[in-house]
Amino acid sequence: MTASLPIKSLLVFDAAMKHNSFTLAAKDLHVTPGAVGQQIGKLEEWLGTPLFTRSVRQVTPTSEALNYWATVQPALSRILQASDALRQRQSHEVWLSMPPTMAAKWFAPRMADFLSQHPDISLHLDTSTALADFHRDRVDLAIRYFDGADPELTAELLYRDEARLYCSPAYAKELKLKTPDDLKRAMLIHTTFHPHWLQWMERFSHLSAAQVKAIPGLHLDQAIMAIEAARRSQGVVLCSAVLTESEVEDGSLIEPFEGRLELSKAFYVTHHKATALRPAALALKKWLLTLPAG
Repeated sequence: MTASLPIKSLLVFDAAMKHNSFTLAAKDLHVTPGAVGQQIGKLEEWLGTPLFTRSVRQVTPTSEALNYWATVQPALSRILQASDALRQRQSHEVWLSMPPTMAAKWFAPRMADFLSQHPDISLHLDTSTALADFHRDRVDLAIRYFDGADPELTAELLYRDEARLYCSPAYAKELKLKTPDDLKRAMLIHTTFHPHWLQWMERFSHLSAAQVKAIPGLHLDQAIMAIEAARRSQGVVLCSAVLTESEVEDGSLIEPFEGRLELSKAFYVTHHKATALRPAALALKKWLLTLPAG
């Protein structure tokens, strides 16, 4: 008689493939890396083929593992989604995902308002620069910065975006920033979130592309670091108004010029079209979409 498929081992295998690491899979599953290795061994024994090549510091999935995962992973996702939906249909929990800077600069000051209005709801906030995967991740809603086009998602506009220029009052005074052409004396703070300096300069200054590229730059991968650098008079930054509200309010950042570059991307509240939102997620979505812009 053939032994039954080891379902627990299959779930562990899914986590190991998702993280490409036994150690990270163990952390996700709240077990030891040894326990992960044991479950993978059981699945390999049942399948009759190795799924990973093991070295001292890493494990690498075999071609058989990659093909097997591509086949079983969608089914596992559907099982987990169906199980979660059944178990949590009346749950008062909601999982929200958004970029770290958005969470720190925009959501955190507003979060208490939502919790006070909905004291029965438990909010789980995930902050990541990676896009939330509604198939694999535990997430009900995600605030995503994109063009709003994704056939699998319901995307409702939260805020339109503009690239605005900010610096500290002291920096503007020190460099005598009167017109955009004066930025040739400045330090331009570049971010992956708003990589629009060439477009902004082309629109609002008389500087050539070569002149713009010759301006010294500070390159940061997180907008929250760029905002802090500008606040500390380390340069000028292009950023969204929704991310600089507190600094503009307390006067630590100003817009020395009126130039505001409209962007094709915006902030959207998103969720998967195929998944019905639970009451807690519906309440959070409604609250998000009724927030004032400022």
